[in-house]
Amino acid sequence: MAKNKNTGKLVNLSTNQPVSYHIPVLLHEVVEGLHIKPGGIYVDVTFGGGGHSAAILQQLGPCGRLVAFDQDADAERNLPEDERVLFIPQNFRHLKRFLRLHGISQVDGVLADLGVSSHQFDEAERGFSTRFNADMDMRMDRRQQQTAFDILQTYSEQQLHKLFEQYGEVTNARTLAKTIVEVRNNVSLKTVDGFKNALRPVVKGNPNRYFAQVFQALRIEVNQELEALKELLEQAKDILKPGGRVAIITFHSLEDRLVKNFFRDGSFEEKEEHPFMQHSAEKTFKIITRKPVTAGEEELKRNTRARSAKLRVAERI
Repeated sequence: MAKNKNTGKLVNLSTNQPVSYHIPVLLHEVVEGLHIKPGGIYVDVTFGGGGHSAAILQQLGPCGRLVAFDQDADAERNLPEDERVLFIPQNFRHLKRFLRLHGISQVDGVLADLGVSSHQFDEAERGFSTRFNADMDMRMDRRQQQTAFDILQTYSEQQLHKLFEQYGEVTNARTLAKTIVEVRNNVSLKTVDGFKNALRPVVKGNPNRYFAQVFQALRIEVNQELEALKELLEQAKDILKPGGRVAIITFHSLEDRLVKNFFRDGSFEEKEEHPFMQHSAEKTFKIITRKPVTAGEEELKRNTRARSAKLRVAERI
């Protein structure tokens, strides 16, 4: 792959044809779940390659409006020439603030497709993938300062242990953290290859799976993904009109649990169910998807990334 000098889009070197930036997962299910009104205002807080946004625009009439957020500068190249689209190059944790700056107080729907796009994984220099040698970066927003390398160099053994255990479910998180602290002053962990080679003696099981879990944990920490998701959900509650819907696609259990709990209880903590206990908190959402929606066999054949995707939809009461 390479970038076309005129358009800036990725092309296949052998055919000179455009390469998909990102294949949108659960596309039909998202559009159906949002229950789009032709004249409504919808927010895609993870615009990326624009696949979900394009499908939403097809359902909107001339008076409808789409607001697209994305903190990754590469995403702006995928914007359609459509007067109904407003692009905001920011992290979705600033959702309410930037909507208000543009005179929008309430919307009819919010969509988030969480995680890393195919494009980000395939851009070697971003450091998201274990397949390429690059700097240990992993910043979705390259304007921020902290990288994965900074975390590896500055976090304490206890902080690293907690990070790998909670965010990556790494089986030997304690040993991994101890080893990083022991070697980081003598061995460079600045690049993907340098990091993997330094830690190879403590790898347990399949190396590809092991490093995928380690990289996931670092990526979540670098981009403060769980904190941003919590802020998004809190703000979605405030900006959705009654009857407006929020659709969230998650890719690992930590995210899915936060979304499930918030839709059900308005809280991020697990609450014990008891037949004689009634929650006093007033319900904010009506849950549309009692169980998370997952990809069918046909979609999995086209897009293996959809295998871990889970969609939950709720409606503002």
